Amino acid sequence: MRHVLSLLLENEAGALSRVSGLFSARGYNIESLTVAATEDASMSRMTILTTGSDEVIEQITKQLNKLIDVVKVIDVSEAPHIERELMLIKVHAVGKDREEVKRLSDIFRGRIIDVTDSSYVIELTGTQEKLDSFIGAIDAGLILETVRSGVCGLGRGDRVLKI
Repeated sequence: MRHVLSLLLENEAGALSRVSGLFSARGYNIESLTVAATEDASMSRMTILTTGSDEVIEQITKQLNKLIDVVKVIDVSEAPHIERELMLIKVHAVGKDREEVKRLSDIFRGRIIDVTDSSYVIELTGTQEKLDSFIGAIDAGLILETVRSGVCGLGRGDRVLKI
Protein backbone atom coordinates (compact mmCIF):
# COMPACT_ATOMS: atom_id res chain seq x y z
CA MET A 1 0.00 0.00 0.00
CA ARG A 2 1.13 3.54 -0.79
CA HIS A 3 1.92 5.86 2.17
CA VAL A 4 2.90 9.52 2.42
CA LEU A 5 5.00 10.14 5.53
CA SER A 6 5.61 13.67 6.70
CA LEU A 7 8.48 14.40 9.08
CA LEU A 8 9.43 17.47 11.01
CA LEU A 9 13.16 17.40 11.67
CA GLU A 10 15.92 19.68 12.83
CA ASN A 11 17.52 21.58 9.96
CA GLU A 12 20.99 20.17 10.62
CA ALA A 13 23.73 18.83 8.38
CA GLY A 14 23.39 15.07 7.90
CA ALA A 15 19.72 14.80 8.92
CA LEU A 16 18.62 13.85 5.40
CA SER A 17 21.33 11.21 5.09
CA ARG A 18 20.36 9.64 8.44
CA VAL A 19 16.72 9.34 7.33
CA SER A 20 17.58 7.94 3.90
CA GLY A 21 20.16 5.65 5.52
CA LEU A 22 17.47 4.20 7.76
CA PHE A 23 15.40 3.30 4.70
CA SER A 24 18.29 1.73 2.78
CA ALA A 25 19.65 -0.19 5.79
CA ARG A 26 16.30 -1.90 6.25
CA GLY A 27 15.63 -2.50 2.56
CA TYR A 28 12.73 -0.03 2.30
CA ASN A 29 12.31 1.95 -0.90
CA ILE A 30 11.72 5.69 -1.11
CA GLU A 31 9.50 6.37 -4.14
CA SER A 32 9.87 10.14 -3.80
CA LEU A 33 11.46 12.53 -1.33
CA THR A 34 10.85 16.24 -0.86
CA VAL A 35 12.51 18.36 1.81
CA ALA A 36 12.79 22.07 2.56
CA ALA A 37 12.95 24.48 5.48
CA THR A 38 9.68 25.43 7.16
CA GLU A 39 8.49 28.82 8.42
CA ASP A 40 10.90 28.13 11.34
CA ALA A 41 14.40 28.17 9.78
CA SER A 42 15.67 25.70 12.40
CA MET A 43 13.20 23.03 11.20
CA SER A 44 12.74 21.19 7.89
CA ARG A 45 9.75 19.29 6.62
CA MET A 46 10.39 16.10 4.73
CA THR A 47 7.75 14.26 2.72
CA ILE A 48 8.48 10.65 1.83
CA LEU A 49 6.39 8.52 -0.50
CA THR A 50 6.91 4.82 0.17
CA THR A 51 5.02 1.56 -0.14
CA GLY A 52 4.43 -1.21 2.33
CA SER A 53 1.91 -2.91 4.56
CA ASP A 54 0.54 -1.12 7.61
CA GLU A 55 2.92 -3.17 9.76
CA VAL A 56 5.94 -2.13 7.68
CA ILE A 57 4.91 1.55 7.81
CA GLU A 58 4.42 1.30 11.57
CA GLN A 59 7.94 -0.14 11.87
CA ILE A 60 9.37 2.62 9.66
CA THR A 61 7.59 5.26 11.76
CA LYS A 62 8.97 3.81 15.01
CA GLN A 63 12.49 3.72 13.57
CA LEU A 64 12.20 7.30 12.30
CA ASN A 65 11.04 8.50 15.72
CA LYS A 66 14.24 7.04 17.23
CA LEU A 67 16.45 9.28 15.09
CA ILE A 68 17.79 12.21 17.09
CA ASP A 69 17.05 14.83 14.38
CA VAL A 70 13.42 13.77 13.90
CA VAL A 71 10.96 15.80 15.95
CA LYS A 72 7.66 14.33 14.72
CA VAL A 73 6.39 11.83 12.12
CA ILE A 74 2.88 11.38 10.74
CA ASP A 75 1.40 9.21 8.02
CA VAL A 76 -0.50 11.86 6.07
CA SER A 77 -2.20 9.23 3.91
CA GLU A 78 -4.07 7.57 6.79
CA ALA A 79 -6.62 10.42 6.88
CA PRO A 80 -8.08 12.85 4.31
CA HIS A 81 -5.22 14.77 2.76
CA ILE A 82 -4.07 16.76 -0.26
CA GLU A 83 -1.12 15.72 -2.43
CA ARG A 84 0.58 17.61 -5.21
CA GLU A 85 3.66 17.19 -7.34
CA LEU A 86 5.35 19.66 -9.69
CA MET A 87 6.68 18.62 -13.10
CA LEU A 88 8.68 20.61 -15.62
CA ILE A 89 8.72 18.97 -19.02
CA LYS A 90 10.60 20.17 -22.10
CA VAL A 91 9.01 19.06 -25.36
CA HIS A 92 9.98 19.38 -28.99
CA ALA A 93 7.41 21.70 -30.55
CA VAL A 94 7.61 22.60 -34.25
CA GLY A 95 5.03 22.74 -37.00
CA LYS A 96 1.74 20.98 -36.30
CA ASP A 97 3.13 19.51 -33.06
CA ARG A 98 3.38 23.02 -31.62
CA GLU A 99 -0.40 23.53 -31.57
CA GLU A 100 -1.06 19.98 -30.33
CA VAL A 101 1.35 20.41 -27.39
CA LYS A 102 -0.28 23.73 -26.50
CA ARG A 103 -3.75 22.13 -26.63
CA LEU A 104 -2.66 19.25 -24.37
CA SER A 105 -1.05 21.69 -21.97
CA ASP A 106 -4.33 23.61 -21.74
CA ILE A 107 -6.37 20.43 -21.23
CA PHE A 108 -4.16 19.41 -18.30
CA ARG A 109 -4.09 22.99 -16.95
CA GLY A 110 -0.37 23.29 -17.53
CA ARG A 111 1.48 26.53 -18.12
CA ILE A 112 3.98 27.06 -20.91
CA ILE A 113 6.76 28.89 -19.11
CA ASP A 114 9.45 28.94 -21.80
CA VAL A 115 9.16 29.13 -25.57
CA THR A 116 11.86 28.74 -28.22
CA ASP A 117 11.62 28.15 -31.96
CA SER A 118 11.78 24.40 -31.42
CA SER A 119 10.58 23.68 -27.87
CA TYR A 120 8.24 24.47 -25.00
CA VAL A 121 8.86 24.04 -21.29
CA ILE A 122 5.59 23.23 -19.55
CA GLU A 123 4.90 23.45 -15.84
CA LEU A 124 2.28 21.04 -14.49
CA THR A 125 1.09 20.65 -10.92
CA GLY A 126 -1.20 17.92 -9.67
CA THR A 127 -1.40 14.36 -8.45
CA GLN A 128 1.05 11.75 -9.68
CA GLU A 129 -1.75 10.24 -11.75
CA LYS A 130 -2.42 13.54 -13.53
CA LEU A 131 1.25 14.04 -14.38
CA ASP A 132 1.57 10.43 -15.54
CA SER A 133 -1.54 10.91 -17.70
CA PHE A 134 -0.01 13.98 -19.36
CA ILE A 135 3.16 12.03 -20.16
CA GLY A 136 0.98 9.24 -21.57
CA ALA A 137 -1.07 11.64 -23.67
CA ILE A 138 1.84 13.39 -25.33
CA ASP A 139 3.82 11.68 -28.10
CA ALA A 140 6.83 10.10 -26.37
CA GLY A 141 9.08 11.18 -29.24
CA LEU A 142 8.39 14.83 -28.42
CA ILE A 143 9.63 14.65 -24.81
CA LEU A 144 13.14 16.05 -24.51
CA GLU A 145 13.52 16.25 -20.75
CA THR A 146 11.42 15.78 -17.62
CA VAL A 147 11.97 16.71 -13.98
CA ARG A 148 9.54 16.06 -11.11
CA SER A 149 9.60 17.39 -7.57
CA GLY A 150 8.19 14.40 -5.73
CA VAL A 151 5.02 14.36 -3.67
CA CYS A 152 4.16 17.10 -1.16
CA GLY A 153 1.23 16.42 1.12
CA LEU A 154 -0.81 18.04 3.88
CA GLY A 155 -3.57 16.72 6.08
CA ARG A 156 -6.96 18.31 5.52
CA GLY A 157 -8.80 20.36 8.13
CA ASP A 158 -7.35 20.71 11.61
CA ARG A 159 -4.69 18.02 11.15
CA VAL A 160 -1.26 19.72 11.24
CA LEU A 161 2.36 18.74 11.73
CA LYS A 162 3.79 21.12 14.34
CA ILE A 163 5.68 20.84 17.59
